[in-house]
Amino acid sequence: MHKNTSKTPFNWLLKMAWRDGKASLSRLLLFMASIVLGIAAVVSIQLFSNNLKQNIKKQSKSLMGADFTIDARKTPSKKVLKIIDSLGADASEVNFVSMALFPKRESTKLVKVRAMEGNFPFYGKLTSVPKSAGENYQKLGGALVDATLLLQYNLNPGDSIKLGKVTFPIIGALKAIPGSTAISSSIAPTVLIPFSYLEKTDLLQLGSRKEYQYFFKAPEMDLELLNKKIDTILDAENADLDTHTSTSQRLGKRYDNVGRFLNLVAFIALLLGCIGIASAVHIYIKEKLKNVAILKCLGASRKQTFIIYLLQIICVGFIGGLIGALIGTGLQYAFPYILQEFLPFSVEISISYQPIVMGIILGILMSVLFALLPLLGTWYVSPLEVLRGQEENHQKPKKARIIVFLAILGFIFLFSFWMLKDAKNGFFFTLAICIIFAIITGVSMLFIQLVKKYFPTSWGFASRQSLLNLFRPNNQTLVLVLAIGFGTFLISTLYFTKDILLAKTNINSKKTEANIILLDVQKNQAKDLVANFENRNLEVIDNIPIITMRIAAMQGKTANEIRKDTTISMRKWMLNREFRVTYRAELSETEEVIAGNYLGKKEDDKPVYVSISDNLATDANLKIGDALTFNIQGLVLETFVGSIRKVDWSSMQVNFMVLFPEGVLENAPQFNVISTFAPSAESAADLQRDLVQKFPNVTILDLRQVFTIVEDILSKVSWIVNFMAFFSILTGFIVLIGSVGNSKYQRVKESVLLRTLGAKSKQILKITALEYIYLGVLGSLTGILLSLISSQLLATLVFKEPFVPSAIPFVVFLPIITLLVVFIGLINLKSVIKSPPLEVLRKEV
Repeated sequence: MHKNTSKTPFNWLLKMAWRDGKASLSRLLLFMASIVLGIAAVVSIQLFSNNLKQNIKKQSKSLMGADFTIDARKTPSKKVLKIIDSLGADASEVNFVSMALFPKRESTKLVKVRAMEGNFPFYGKLTSVPKSAGENYQKLGGALVDATLLLQYNLNPGDSIKLGKVTFPIIGALKAIPGSTAISSSIAPTVLIPFSYLEKTDLLQLGSRKEYQYFFKAPEMDLELLNKKIDTILDAENADLDTHTSTSQRLGKRYDNVGRFLNLVAFIALLLGCIGIASAVHIYIKEKLKNVAILKCLGASRKQTFIIYLLQIICVGFIGGLIGALIGTGLQYAFPYILQEFLPFSVEISISYQPIVMGIILGILMSVLFALLPLLGTWYVSPLEVLRGQEENHQKPKKARIIVFLAILGFIFLFSFWMLKDAKNGFFFTLAICIIFAIITGVSMLFIQLVKKYFPTSWGFASRQSLLNLFRPNNQTLVLVLAIGFGTFLISTLYFTKDILLAKTNINSKKTEANIILLDVQKNQAKDLVANFENRNLEVIDNIPIITMRIAAMQGKTANEIRKDTTISMRKWMLNREFRVTYRAELSETEEVIAGNYLGKKEDDKPVYVSISDNLATDANLKIGDALTFNIQGLVLETFVGSIRKVDWSSMQVNFMVLFPEGVLENAPQFNVISTFAPSAESAADLQRDLVQKFPNVTILDLRQVFTIVEDILSKVSWIVNFMAFFSILTGFIVLIGSVGNSKYQRVKESVLLRTLGAKSKQILKITALEYIYLGVLGSLTGILLSLISSQLLATLVFKEPFVPSAIPFVVFLPIITLLVVFIGLINLKSVIKSPPLEVLRKEV
């Protein structure tokens, strides 16, 4: 022992840490592996999130195609047109969804028509094939059609597309244009036509949903000042101002939510890594207690022995964090390809040092924090342990353990708060993690107690010994069940959640459920359309009259007065909305009155009582008896709230926020929504071809096609979720391998002693296999059952959907994970069986 500790104590501690660590390098590498993947996940996601924000900021003008826009959902008023003229619009468009007919293929498709005037876009690119088509389509009077749509229908430039009453030549394939995303294009692909042909198509009729957009190029203008000056005026005229900066902020917030979800997945991977750290260090320190006792016999203090092993942990954490940060840096290059379907722009990757530094610091911090509990076991090791040759029941530093435990909880809370940007959500996330861990721990301890209490003494030697191993000294039952259970919980919850989401898109094939919906049917067309259905033996399921109107006043105050009154706390979205309402005598299956009474017919000489949805009542602060005045295309009608309904908006039936009784709106200008059930894809396609020819203004929704697209989108989302969960799952498996692998050093001693006593290799294999079967089944079954509970809560509280659990986690996940646990255990036992009995005796001597 060095006497002159004042000069080189730290160098000596480093040398001792290095010399001791070299002898246990393989175990420390497994410990390091638990850190690497979690850090890689966090660093890659943080780097990508930073790059995403920078790209959104840089490309905000390219995303919009202009510096700012003014848009309206109906023909702009004189006041709005005066503002547009004063600012000098450089381009404009009218966009709407419509049915398109491809004469060559005799096929139809729902598309988004953008009738464009002017040289748009000013920023970014309109990319077409051939390139000249994007520059000349307005002069040539042709259409640019979404490139993917052309591939789907095997069409080429030179073919034609019919929109309403006009047949356009297809002069090019549209590859990209600002304001269009991959998802929106998959539902309604974009078709660009010259604005001058819009009126000839005769597609815009009463009730047609359309948007007028005016684009401005003004790079030197103060957009914030402009927004303050005219946004309120535009709101009062049912128009809106959007700047490229506000658009980028909204887009950034949207992807912030994606980033938070990805961060949560990464954090779960980190937590699994933390379990691996605690497990590996627990076993590692258990084996080093005799070394600690020897050091203390030679004069080392408690503090010195503690620091030696702490330095090992810090070094491993630093190296693991560095490797994880490097892997994460490389991994972020994969994210643009994984998320390309959901991004409206290409992401340019650049490296920033903050996430890398954070990854290294996080590696050290989580290593030290989660290794402290087992490290505290070195504090009270007695030098007499060298002579006794067995482990003592060491005195536990309870106060220090409580402090460490609170520090771990603090770390989890602060990290989750940093990710979610919300203290309340961070608290509940931390609480949920604690509850899950507590339940799995409780199940593990209860199982051990039940085995002890009801021990099957009549079983054979191997079966009894496998159960005894579950509560032997240095057993890994709790750690393995935690690692297996938590990993299985994550996998199963992801699987069940995907099932819940897909269940929302399940199409029922009953004839009472419509799968063809016709929109924008004019009143003079309804009779002919119904006759068309009858000729095809198709039942008309719904024939709903629709009247458009706006809120003119609420509770005696006009809409403009409410907009200007800053003391009113209500949400004001309804003041700018054009409501589509209907009238009927009875409620549908998707509606339920929760307040007041619904009067299906207007009573003579009594006020008009309407029924409103619960979300409208909540946002507008309306209650039974409140006055509600509507502007019905110039006619002002005063009504009162007679009832409030709960509406199932997730159903595919046509639902309404405002419902009138019969006897009020029959003579108002209106159009219809008609639905039917087509028994096959062929009959649906034939019906659509016929209707597009005879009624070109009618928009047809084929729910089969819509849900095929939705399911495809959800499958992509599911793939991304599963890809991100891969970090957690793989970390869980590494923790599992590390925990099982580290336990083999203890099993060398036990197995050799068993062989010395006459046990055969087959018996040792059977003992080990049975032990890991118990652990695998217990851990995975606990995880699956917990995921059932969490998925039921998600279905009830978040998705508002009934939850029907799949059998897949029970019949696939449970046996696969159990077999994996057994396989790892038996692989590790290979070297144990080959160890000669004298090996353990020599070690004892």
